[in-house]
Amino acid sequence: MKFRIFYILAFLLLSSPLLQVARCQSDSDAEVSDVAIEGGDLGIVGDDVQDFGDGSFSPAPGVETVCVFPKNPSRLVTAGEESELLVGMRNEGESNLNVIAIKASVYLPFNHNLLVQNLTAQAFNNASVPPSALATFPYIFAVSKFLQPGTFDLVGTVLYDIDQNPYQSTFYNGTIEVAEAGGPLSVESVFLFCLGIALLGLLGLWIRNQIQNLSKKTKRVPMVEVGTKTTDASMDEWLQGTAYTQSLSSKSKKKK
Repeated sequence: MKFRIFYILAFLLLSSPLLQVARCQSDSDAEVSDVAIEGGDLGIVGDDVQDFGDGSFSPAPGVETVCVFPKNPSRLVTAGEESELLVGMRNEGESNLNVIAIKASVYLPFNHNLLVQNLTAQAFNNASVPPSALATFPYIFAVSKFLQPGTFDLVGTVLYDIDQNPYQSTFYNGTIEVAEAGGPLSVESVFLFCLGIALLGLLGLWIRNQIQNLSKKTKRVPMVEVGTKTTDASMDEWLQGTAYTQSLSSKSKKKK
């Protein structure tokens, strides 16, 4: 039995990309409803223990899995900080189910061919689920603190064996929302704030130039041409002896 488990772990190690980013809980107990887990000695994988890669095992018949985010129903994960989820397993078979490890990976949404991050696997020792029993196992993970905020897909898998035959089941395949750590201000918000200030400055300069142009136009005075008065000699001869010329001559005399 022990040799079989060691062979499975060695096979998973050779097929893994050995990328460890998440941190796992150092001491946790498996919570069991209806029946206790045999032995109760659960080993947690640390940063110095091998990581598990993607296997090609199929799920065992009669085994059902469920995933719950107990403290985070909105599934909002802060980059660089630990998050917890619970994996429930129901064994409807006739043999004991021995849990080997739980692992998870982060992918781009709607495209699982683009792997973003492999989370550290968490191994268990002597964790078994008897027939017709339900057991719950905790999984602590943390995405990289350098991961850009946004929506990603999380795929979680539990590895187990029944009668020394390896199996795996996907307990979660859905989206999570990654938020940036370090407060409400993010790089994007700071960039947008600076961009808004720059646009407001340019708008103020444009309005100022328009006002200056309008003020210059209103201060312009139209130029009036001043010329010399000319008289027509023929007109003067025609007006001689009339009342108009007499009035002009009387005015000139008075001025003298």
